[in-house]
Amino acid sequence: MPTRSHIRATDIARPFALAVLVAGTLSSLPACASPSGPRVILESGGKKLTVQVELADTDPKRERGLMFRKELPDGQGMLFLFDEEGEHSFWMKDTLIPLDMIFVDASGRVTGVVAQARPLTLQPRNGGPSRMVLEVPGGWAAAHGVRVGDRMRVEGLGEKPQ
Repeated sequence: MPTRSHIRATDIARPFALAVLVAGTLSSLPACASPSGPRVILESGGKKLTVQVELADTDPKRERGLMFRKELPDGQGMLFLFDEEGEHSFWMKDTLIPLDMIFVDASGRVTGVVAQARPLTLQPRNGGPSRMVLEVPGGWAAAHGVRVGDRMRVEGLGEKPQ
């Protein structure tokens, strides 16, 4: 059994370096939506559609959005929350995947749908006055019949994803 004088610096440094590497990697991964976390329920055509969401509720989160993502699984999205209702425009700079954008006013009514927003473009997109904007995989809104006038509510805002 080694004594204190026999322990090499690398014996201590390797586990420490591994812990730093793992912690750094985990902190750089996007926060994934979980069944116990925030979700939206869209009522469209007599159906209730559930989307697990990541929240973009601060300026830095709203600015980054879904940039650099290579995929967005079906049933997941990002919900942009704004302090005030207004005309909120979005672009697709550094966004690698097509997205649908569902604009929703403070009462929960869908005011506009931007379908299949083309990736890596600077064209501003707006769907009318909104307090929230839900981004989902491109084609999702059409596949589920989401349209202006549908209703959306948010659940689980107080829950932390596991």
